[in-house]
Amino acid sequence: MQGTTRVDQGRLSGPEELRNNGVVKNVDEARETPTGTPQEELATGERSTRNRVARSILDHGPSTVAELAGRLGLTQAAVRRHLDALLADDVVEARERRVYGARTRGRPAKVFALTDCGRDAFDQSYDKLAADALRWIAEREGGQEAVAAFARARIAAQARAYRRAIEAAGPDERTGALAKALSADGYAATARSAPLPHKGEQLCQHHCPVAHVAEQFPQLCEAETEIFAELLGTHVQRLATIAHGDGVCTTFIPQISTDASASTAGRNPA
Repeated sequence: MQGTTRVDQGRLSGPEELRNNGVVKNVDEARETPTGTPQEELATGERSTRNRVARSILDHGPSTVAELAGRLGLTQAAVRRHLDALLADDVVEARERRVYGARTRGRPAKVFALTDCGRDAFDQSYDKLAADALRWIAEREGGQEAVAAFARARIAAQARAYRRAIEAAGPDERTGALAKALSADGYAATARSAPLPHKGEQLCQHHCPVAHVAEQFPQLCEAETEIFAELLGTHVQRLATIAHGDGVCTTFIPQISTDASASTAGRNPA
């Protein structure tokens, strides 16, 4: 996932750490790590403890500093320091704990919960779920052709925005417009001139959000290629795919004249 913050790459020195004086910081770290530990081991320990804090929130839900300290065997000051770094990395967020029933005096306790970014940093089973669903469709609803029909319906719905972008672009800017629209969907796409002697362009997708599923179900890639041809009004050729082990999904788009594009728009010539 693009832009996702990995929990095991948390900051080693957030703003709060830099503001702590030496006495407080040394006391906290002395309780977490033995004196004289090499700097690399200290850094590794910091990341490991930070992961434990985030994991505890994942397992137990929104938690107060006191609850985290009790579960993890840390001081509250040490927990706050790790939470400061996780807050800065958008892994956790602070919020007021919900109160059910009569509200007591005083301010509600502050709890720390994982953000969407924080949840994505942990292993998810979305790829497996998608592959299992497609396998179920194949077994129950008509084999591989049923999967292909699903793939075509999926990309057709997704392509509505692509179609608007292409229709708003000039004849020589359509591939670039498609690349920009694909990038908005997370494909990190670019358009460039094809290397000589070929006349045309290459559409390059540097990221594929469904690559792991497409390894098992190439119908996803095939449907995408078909919709590119339909949107651009010309036959296109898929040269490489990330799902097949290539570094980039590359599609060759031959150069066509303005007259040809007008007569073939919306269909895929043989």
